[in-house]
Amino acid sequence: MSQTRHVPVMLQRCLDLLAPALEATGPQPPVVVDCTLGLGGHSEALLAAFPEARLVALDRDKEALRLSGERLAPYGDRATLVHAVYDELPEVLERLGIAKVQGVLFDLGVSSMQLDEADRGFAYAQDAPLDMRMDQTTGIGAAEVLNTYPPGELVRILRAYGEEKQAKRIVSAIVREREKEPFTNSARLVELIRDSLPQAAKRTGGNPAKRTFQALRIEVNGELTVLERAVPAAVQSLAVGGRIAVLSYHSLEDRLVKQVFAAGAANTAPPGLPVVPERYQPRLKLLTRGAELPTEEEVAENRRAAPARLRGAQRIREEER
Repeated sequence: MSQTRHVPVMLQRCLDLLAPALEATGPQPPVVVDCTLGLGGHSEALLAAFPEARLVALDRDKEALRLSGERLAPYGDRATLVHAVYDELPEVLERLGIAKVQGVLFDLGVSSMQLDEADRGFAYAQDAPLDMRMDQTTGIGAAEVLNTYPPGELVRILRAYGEEKQAKRIVSAIVREREKEPFTNSARLVELIRDSLPQAAKRTGGNPAKRTFQALRIEVNGELTVLERAVPAAVQSLAVGGRIAVLSYHSLEDRLVKQVFAAGAANTAPPGLPVVPERYQPRLKLLTRGAELPTEEEVAENRRAAPARLRGAQRIREEER
């Protein structure tokens, strides 16, 4: 499989955001964590740009770890690759004997490899088994969700994770069809969604199956639940002066990241205190004004960058015990 097609999103901007923390010299080399290794594009750039840095990279997909292991082999023991979901970061760092890190990067997009390998069932553009698990060694696939979840639960998932306004209509069709024959492949689901939507809904927003596939992928991989734990844990792992950059690809992820960063950057003192004690002072400083977007040039070169939203923050004080 060619590595060349994988173009890391907003790469230079991510490097620029993390640079002040990773260029700092100290008695120990700075540690940067890539929580979403994928095919290793961001990781390789981090190792190349910051020759003193040590990388810890996580991925739940064993095939991604194997491929990026080959790609990062020239960097030897500067790179430690770990099979883990990113909310397991605290345990991974503890196992490696790392107390605090200087940089953390999340790229929350589905990896190019998962979209491009037809048999994984992530892409609605080609027929494939409805799997969608990022770690194929565990959990249930998308077909099982479609075939076994109660209708009310499917409607909730499509609305909450896919922001699908036609959720009820789509789920009615799914329930009717699964009684005739269980779902196994993506093409049948795509066709069913097309057939069940009103004309007006098909005219906007690209492929009409996009929102349903997103919702199923988030459910199968527990993505938002994992992210709710992972971002606060990553902030917690930062040393003072350490920086975190997060690339999100839909509003649900971005909102969650925004909330964690905003809470960390807020003064938590009760109102009316003449002097704010240290324990109520903000722990984070925001490095981006709102979410930054990719440039038009980047989107023209790499269409997968189009929905990306980047937020960054810096740790400015320790937690008060």
